[in-house]
Amino acid sequence: MSQFDYDLFVIGAGSGGVRAGRLAAASGARVAVAEEYRVGGTCVIRGCVPKKFMVYASEFPHYAHIAEGYGWSASEATFEWSRFREAKDREIARLSGLYVANLTRSGAEILEGRAILTGANSLEVEGRGAVTAQRILVATGGRPWRPEDLPGADLAITSEEAFDLPALPERMVIVGGGFIAVEFAGIFNGLGVDVTLVYRGDQVLRGFDEDIRSHVAAEIQRRGVKLILGAHPTEIAGRPGDLQCRLSDGQVLPAGQVMLATGRKPHTRGLGLEAAGVETGPNGEIRVDAWSKTSVPSIWAVGDVTDRINLTPVAIREGAAFARTEFYGQPTRFDHEAVASAVFSQPPVGTVGLTEAEARAAYANIDIYRSRFRPMKETFYGGQEQALVKLVVDADTQRMLGCHVVGPDAPEIIQMAAVPLKLGVTKAQWDSACAVHPTLAEELVTLSEPVARSPA
Repeated sequence: MSQFDYDLFVIGAGSGGVRAGRLAAASGARVAVAEEYRVGGTCVIRGCVPKKFMVYASEFPHYAHIAEGYGWSASEATFEWSRFREAKDREIARLSGLYVANLTRSGAEILEGRAILTGANSLEVEGRGAVTAQRILVATGGRPWRPEDLPGADLAITSEEAFDLPALPERMVIVGGGFIAVEFAGIFNGLGVDVTLVYRGDQVLRGFDEDIRSHVAAEIQRRGVKLILGAHPTEIAGRPGDLQCRLSDGQVLPAGQVMLATGRKPHTRGLGLEAAGVETGPNGEIRVDAWSKTSVPSIWAVGDVTDRINLTPVAIREGAAFARTEFYGQPTRFDHEAVASAVFSQPPVGTVGLTEAEARAAYANIDIYRSRFRPMKETFYGGQEQALVKLVVDADTQRMLGCHVVGPDAPEIIQMAAVPLKLGVTKAQWDSACAVHPTLAEELVTLSEPVARSPA
């Protein structure tokens, strides 16, 4: 008989924790999964899933504008935020229920309540008391970060509250320049809110390819988002529904709502990591090795709480790799190189591999292939929205290093582009695939001449 209550105890029922718990339980292990809020985690409850629903809802006015150019008569259409919110909540509840059902079906026990580490193999669980486990997996994700030195920060919302606003404001100021800020700027702009996006840097989407950054900035402004760069809020004042956001450049922006999208931090505060001896980094992230092992042999961590690549599919792969290694005797490490990602801005972004700047820093000679153009749908009705495709290639070996797309269906396109790039395809092999015409994606295999070479 084991000296422990469980073979595995998972803290956090998000995507990574649920996948690890399901796989481990399916092996016959005794598994418990503790969740302090709702099963499903950030992605399902307050992240990418409800956000994608909001993206869909916000795109319809743009579609209606396009439809007129294609001969459809305009009709009276109104948007009811309350109806959308109710439908969104029903769908999120359904998805959360599926997570619960799948966990239970696998044999895992779900504990509703906060779990805190008290040692290398022990925890205190709200409503349950002390429990022990041979292995512990921390998968508590991340939470929005509020600048502590910003007067009036408590008057603002974060991305988590954005899903449940009682009503849409007439004007909104969104602070931040990352993908969350850019996505919500497009969402609320599309829903009819007067949106101003404020970012302290020189361009939005830091860390993305420079061509992507400038292209997206131009296109979101074309759609109606006001963009203020090189400034940051120094004070938020007023009362809910009637706020003023004072900026470092002297501007004062009136707003019904101010949203802080200034980053996220690993959700580790008060988790008991110190008591267990788990080493953390400067932002509170749990430090792990390639096998997701922490500094304590009996404790692992996956997902955003490790601050490696903060994407849902990555957390799922990390959780699966942990379970296969520990419960199936199949040593597995997730490869964090060349992971594709998307920004559901308007227009959206798909990207995989190295940016031009990263490639120039790592390789002696690179070739850049790039094309900017109006998609076919736009040219027909006189629309001005531009698409961008860009390839980064090692000039010496002709190996594909990066692929970047901005335009309709870019996230769908990049998924397929990621497969050959991950496998180390050369430019000649890439080009050997015949184009599908007429599509935006065909540009990817018809770029025959580089527009830039390095060394320049």
